[in-house]
Formats: sequence, C-alpha cells, structure tokens
Amino acid sequence: MRRLNITLFRSRKGQATTEVVLLFPLFVIFILFIIKIFGLLVLSQKMEIAGYYAARRYQLQSHETDYYHRTWDRRFLMKDIQKKVENYLGFDNPGMKKFLSLRRVKVDINPSGSWTKVVITAQTKPPMIPFLCKYNKDQVCDRDDYCLKGYAFLCETGGEVVVNKYVGHNERPAPYMRPEGK
Repeated sequence: MRRLNITLFRSRKGQATTEVVLLFPLFVIFILFIIKIFGLLVLSQKMEIAGYYAARRYQLQSHETDYYHRTWDRRFLMKDIQKKVENYLGFDNPGMKKFLSLRRVKVDINPSGSWTKVVITAQTKPPMIPFLCKYNKDQVCDRDDYCLKGYAFLCETGGEVVVNKYVGHNERPAPYMRPEGK
C-alpha cells in the first residue's frame, strides 16, 4: 500500500490573496444580478401560465346573459380568479414574494365584442442593491436614457410585467341527448 506524500501538498504555491480579495466583490455583484434576472424570468413565465389559466377559466365559467354577467361573474368569478392568480404567483409564500420582488398584481378582464381580453399586471419592487444605489444617478448615467431606466428599476421604482391574453366567447355545445332520454 502506498503512502501519500504530505510534503507534495506543502510545496505548492497558493493563490495570491490580493486577487481573491479584489475579485470577490465583483463575483458577489455578478451573482446578485444573475439571481435578479433569473427572478424576472421566472416571474414572466409564471405570469404567462397564470394568464392562460385566467383567460380559459373565464371563458368556460362566465355567462352570456347580462344578469349573470353583472352579478355572479363580477362578484365571484373575477375575484376568485384574482385570488388564484395571486396565490400562483407567490403572494401567499413570503420567500417567493421576496425572490420575485412582488409588490402587487392586478387582473383585468374586459369582455367586449367577440373577444375577452385578460390583462395581468405585476408590479415589482426595486431590488435596491445597496452598493449600487448609494451613488447619484446623474453622475452614474450622464443623461443616457437606458442607464436612467435601469437605475430607476434597480433603485427607485421597480418594474412592471404585463401579460395579455385573448379568448373567445363561451360557446359550449349543448350536451348530447340520447334518443331514449337517458
């Protein structure tokens, strides 16, 4: 059986600590940006799924008659869809709400003509990365529009993600009746 030579490990030179110390903050900044971008991607995908759910559910459970449209659809169906969308996006989970930087969500359902338009709008909080937001935006951006929008998103206002879905009217076929009435 061979013995491991410990002196072999001792003779190697180590990484310069100044390089590690200087690169570590850059690595942390890079990781924070990647996490926030990933959170926005997750939010947009979840909103697409929630938009499909809201549109399809309204299409299948809404009513054509004006009485039921004004009463049951507005009082129960739209509020229940709003609640389900909020729960799916993560408003009931504090960890998910913080990861996605959620502030509020709004579901608008506009039935008109032959199409029903469902708009889901999620407003996010600014990530507020402390070592980036302590600088004056006029000095950082120097009147660059894209930079000012990015600074406003990161440090002041946050953002808004909007999803639009269109569905047709609820045109369910009448149930098939067998000739014998069963």
